[in-house]
Amino acid sequence: MLVQLSRPESRTQHRVEPGTRVFVRPARIADMLQVEPLINGFAKDNLMLPKTWEQLVRMFREFVVATDADGRVLGCGGLRVFSDSLAEIISLAVDESAHGLGIGGRVVERLLEDAEALGIRTVFALTLRDGFFHRLGFRTVPKEMFPAKVWADCRNCPKLHACDEIAVVKELTQGE
Repeated sequence: MLVQLSRPESRTQHRVEPGTRVFVRPARIADMLQVEPLINGFAKDNLMLPKTWEQLVRMFREFVVATDADGRVLGCGGLRVFSDSLAEIISLAVDESAHGLGIGGRVVERLLEDAEALGIRTVFALTLRDGFFHRLGFRTVPKEMFPAKVWADCRNCPKLHACDEIAVVKELTQGE
């Protein structure tokens, strides 16, 4: 889920300037020290599921991060594989100081490239902002299309019976 909603407190004190060089790369274990407060800041506002540092360390290989030249994590997202043909974009978040700079889109594009390299043809996400994903070629679909997701994650979610997330999906084709 992409989260770019304003929060009362920013994790950082300074705004990232347009034109700042941003690098999107596979996450390292050390990055999880910055990813954890980014994700959990939004989780505190019930905008995504919380993750502990220990959970993130176990799953760091699923993640890519967007960093500035100093290595500060500006955004993150993961690709959770469900089968040889289905994956989900998870924990997509952009630091409030870097909103509006295209970082979320760059993270998603990298995750789509990774999915295609794995031979995965269908990528979905649960989001509160389907318009963001529509601009990247996703379309809105019923959540019931993804029973593996519901079984794996949704059954433990505190919002299970009042879920306001929207499912979006993109079919990948060779050469995309």
